[in-house]
Amino acid sequence: MKEIALLEKKYLKEKVSSFRVGDRVKVSLKVKEGDKTRTQIFEGVVIRKRGEGMRANFTVLKSTRGSTYTVEKTFPIHSPVVENVTVVASKKERRSKLYHLRSNI
Repeated sequence: MKEIALLEKKYLKEKVSSFRVGDRVKVSLKVKEGDKTRTQIFEGVVIRKRGEGMRANFTVLKSTRGSTYTVEKTFPIHSPVVENVTVVASKKERRSKLYHLRSNI
């Protein structure tokens, strides 16, 4: 496993935002449309964090149009598409996975 960690080391981001499960975050994404690139923001609650190294990812649950629709996206932490993760509000949770929010939002 040490060999894999050494290979992945050059692809890891040096500066990673610290956030926890239960935090409300804004994820800035690079979106490429034709020749142009723009930044798109996805805001929601972090319901899961898992993995380590290049395999680390987190899942954000977003409620749209009041509470009628929910959208859930999983983002790799060290992906070049994810520009920045900003914590909007922090909340201490007792659970490591907040799957129960899927039906409540």
